[in-house]
Amino acid sequence: MSTINRSPRALISRLMGAATALMLVMGLSAQAAPQVATDITPVHSLVSQVMDGVGEPALVIQRGASPHSYSLRPSEAAALEDAEIVFWIGPALTPWLANGLGNLAGDARQVGLLAASVTDQRMFREDGHDHADAHDHDAHDHEAHEPEGDEAHDHDSHDHETHDSHGHEAHDHDDHSDAHAHDHDHAHDGVDPHAWLDPGNARAWLGLIADTLADADPANAAVYQRNARAAQSRLTELTATIDQQLAPVRDTPYIVFHDAYQYFEARFGLNHAGAIALSDASDPSPARIARVRDAVAEADVRCVFAEPQFNPGLVASVVDGTDADTGVLDPLGSDIPSGASFYPTLLRDLADRMMDCLGN
Repeated sequence: MSTINRSPRALISRLMGAATALMLVMGLSAQAAPQVATDITPVHSLVSQVMDGVGEPALVIQRGASPHSYSLRPSEAAALEDAEIVFWIGPALTPWLANGLGNLAGDARQVGLLAASVTDQRMFREDGHDHADAHDHDAHDHEAHEPEGDEAHDHDSHDHETHDSHGHEAHDHDDHSDAHAHDHDHAHDGVDPHAWLDPGNARAWLGLIADTLADADPANAAVYQRNARAAQSRLTELTATIDQQLAPVRDTPYIVFHDAYQYFEARFGLNHAGAIALSDASDPSPARIARVRDAVAEADVRCVFAEPQFNPGLVASVVDGTDADTGVLDPLGSDIPSGASFYPTLLRDLADRMMDCLGN
């Protein structure tokens, strides 16, 4: 009888032990993902792809807003305060955010993507054009910039000599009749922060993002790495598709509103012929407008691209009396919904808009 009486108690004890162990296992598998914040929609999209199935990053700068100057909403400030990891381009794009991170997210791990060793950086071009480039599409080699697998975040895999071979014929800096003549407009210097427009950089960043998240959250490391590899593969295919799409207009000259697209242009070997404004922080002078208009006619520029955030009348002034068409480019995709699909949609949108105007 005593053996029979002890059996139910032993069974209950074993069941309780198993239940406790199961709860511990479930607790580990359901461990909350790190609180992550991102600055702009392209970065938010890349991080969202890596965190798919685990968590959702917060977006600090809402789409359509200028990243150069922005007033944080209370919810966005709270997202920074709660963040354990912050992925952002860096102070070259959002100088005001550097102080905000120090004050609100001082304990968070801050990953500046522009300054990361995996990033293929490009310097701002003098007068909106790289005078040192030589226009040579025969040297156009995307494979040198499309690292595969784990090499996607190995900076040594970047071939800078090949990357710089997509420039254009040298321009005489003393020729003040063209769109690149030196004037006193506000000019950028240093590293161009629009690095997300090179899908090669985005591929490398996906690897860096996955490594960072895996280090902070080992329980979900395999998910992050798997998501990053899948996103890199999709991006490689998209890059090849866009390269083929833009091939017919690779030699067609065009002018942009401000010099924000050189990463995209270098990746796909496009014939950038100048910029109306050297900066998005100030309007171009009347003298510069006149010189750009002369250059549009003289260089047989096919298209002049406006940006939705800036005065379209300036573009109308430039094309007045010429045969050039007009289009619209947006490096931040203000009309594209934020989320994981944002970044590939942005690249397709830029390619489609260029084809629509340059292919006519």
